[in-house]
Amino acid sequence: MFAKNIMIPKSRCFYVNAEDTIEHALQVLRLKKVDGLPVLSGDEYVGMITHYHIYKNFFNSEIPKEEFLKTKKVSEIATHQEIYFQGTEIFENTLVALKDFPLFAVVDEARKFLGVVTRFDVIEQFQSAFGIKRPGIRIAFSSVEVEGRIARLANIIQQYHESVISLVTFDETDKLVRRIILKIEKRDNIDKFINSLEDSGFRVLNITED
Repeated sequence: MFAKNIMIPKSRCFYVNAEDTIEHALQVLRLKKVDGLPVLSGDEYVGMITHYHIYKNFFNSEIPKEEFLKTKKVSEIATHQEIYFQGTEIFENTLVALKDFPLFAVVDEARKFLGVVTRFDVIEQFQSAFGIKRPGIRIAFSSVEVEGRIARLANIIQQYHESVISLVTFDETDKLVRRIILKIEKRDNIDKFINSLEDSGFRVLNITED
């Protein structure tokens, strides 16, 4: 999956124009209840504007509030002019990029604005990967990192006809151990399934039903 797969397209985005006033940008931010807005000049992306940067610039400006709101253009205080996605970024890397900012623009080679990727949507996708919103049995276990362990796990899952909601693995390379989080639909054979995992060398760490 890539950043473009979770992009909100321009047709569904809220944005402001470079020549709009700060007052207008604040109105859009409040009305639409969003954390930030792309700033465009025609179709070209020229930056981002947020509540935080508006307030920061006002306090540093020494300009009366009304004058600041009505005369300052959003392009004058926009940030992230050169920080954006081009859609081909690997999905997992987007969360790292967005940890300090609520949204990034997605642009093409000519800086034409295509849409945005938000931190909220990235987190939603990670929740989906862990099956957080679906009820089931969450099994955390570990295995010595040897060839064929995941294949053996797949065989056990198939043997017991388990319905997998999510499967995520974590490496602990210093200990040569792989941690695995498996979430399956609740069935009446869970004890037999767990015993088979343990008999195959997997160490069950935690079982949780949600």
